[in-house]
Amino acid sequence: MADGKKIKLKLVRSLIGTKGDHRLCVRGLGLRRINHQVEVLDTPANRGMINKVSYLIKIV
Repeated sequence: MADGKKIKLKLVRSLIGTKGDHRLCVRGLGLRRINHQVEVLDTPANRGMINKVSYLIKIV
């Protein structure tokens, strides 16, 4: 698993006023606060979460 491709994400918008399931997707990706960056594995599950909250995050 360590040799898989990774995607670097950054939370650029606030979660205030967003749907509950979108907040859960952001937390599932490991993002906690604005300007927080994480690297996640490029899996279909993570791709789905990224597509769902694409208006809140930026791929670095």
